[in-house]
Order: sequence, then C-alpha cells, then structure tokens
Amino acid sequence: MFKGLLGKKIGMTQIFDENGIAVPITVIEAGPCFVTQLRNQETDGYTAVQIGFEEVKPKRVSNGEKGHLKRNNLPPLRFLREFRVKDPQVSEGDKVTVDLFALGELVDVVGTSKGRGFAGGVKRYNFRGGPKTHGQSDRLRAPGSHGSGTTPGRVFKGSRGPGHMGNDRVTVQNLKVAFVDTERNLIGVKGAIPGSRGGLVMIKEACKS
Repeated sequence: MFKGLLGKKIGMTQIFDENGIAVPITVIEAGPCFVTQLRNQETDGYTAVQIGFEEVKPKRVSNGEKGHLKRNNLPPLRFLREFRVKDPQVSEGDKVTVDLFALGELVDVVGTSKGRGFAGGVKRYNFRGGPKTHGQSDRLRAPGSHGSGTTPGRVFKGSRGPGHMGNDRVTVQNLKVAFVDTERNLIGVKGAIPGSRGGLVMIKEACKS
C-alpha cells in the first residue's frame, strides 16, 4: 500500500511524554497532496506513484505541467515528486492527507540539507588541523599533506577536503511519529530532519523498520 506525503518543515518544538520527559520533535505541514500519475511496469519500466503538493496560481506552472494536471482535473501544484512502491492501491486524482500515518509509526524523511557554501576541511569533515604550538602561525586549520609521492603524483578524485558543503539530498531513517493533526494537516516526528524552515520534505514509510 502506498504511504507517502510531501510537506514543508515548520520547525522544532518539544512535547512531554507520559513520564514527564521532554521529547524533541519536528513539526511538518504535510499535504493535502494529490495523486497526479501512476507509473507501471508495462509503460514505464517501474512502479511508482507521483504526487503533487501546494496549490499555486496558474501562472506559476508551465503549460506542460498544466496539461499534465488537467488530465485528472487537478489544480496547479508547485511540487511534483515520485515514490517507488510495489502495490500503490490508489488512483490518479485521489487526495492523500496525514491520516495515512499513525501515532508511533516509523517513517523516513527526505529533505535538502542547509547549504553552507565553501567550507574548509575542519568544518566540512572534522579534520583535526595542524599543531597549536611549536611555531605554527597559519597551519592551525589547514588540512595538511593531501597527495602522495611520485606515484601517483596527484590527489585522487573524491578525496575529502575543502569544498561546497551542504545543499545535499539527505534521508533520515526510522523517525517515530509523535503526533498527527488531521484538522491542520500537521505531523510531528521525533528528532531532527534536514533542511531549513519552509523547506520541502518527503515523508514515506520506513524501509528498514
């Protein structure tokens, strides 16, 4: 059965469990979403459900996307994403809401991490840096020797070092659903999720639960 939603990260707060212990949670405004297309093995080579989220003005959507949504009489939607599933059990045009998920269920959340721009090796990969004494003046946060000798005489591609940090697709697995508010389309998960406030996230059934 298909279990997936698109939403926006609202922020973090805390709730208290039955033992009075504070539990950190992230609040997500999830849905309502619309099933915009069903992929199948015969025509597409794989099985998936495409859903759309966040209604917008028609001028914000390309003409091709308008025609794609018009097939099922759906409104203009800002975001379209696909979820791979084996047995969808939904139809094109269906509306899905937060009641897909139950309290205590485990979910995976996919988002885009915050972009940090260009960062050095100490910040990006927790390099130790150089010695803090013995006459060093500008090597404290330097990565140190990076390559090798005559063979191969270069730095291999993919080696850790300074570079663009963040702005990557990140999946956080096995987060427990702390609360579900169907009236306000809110869902709370225990712990942190990637991205800044207002960022798009995908919520789906935990694959390793």
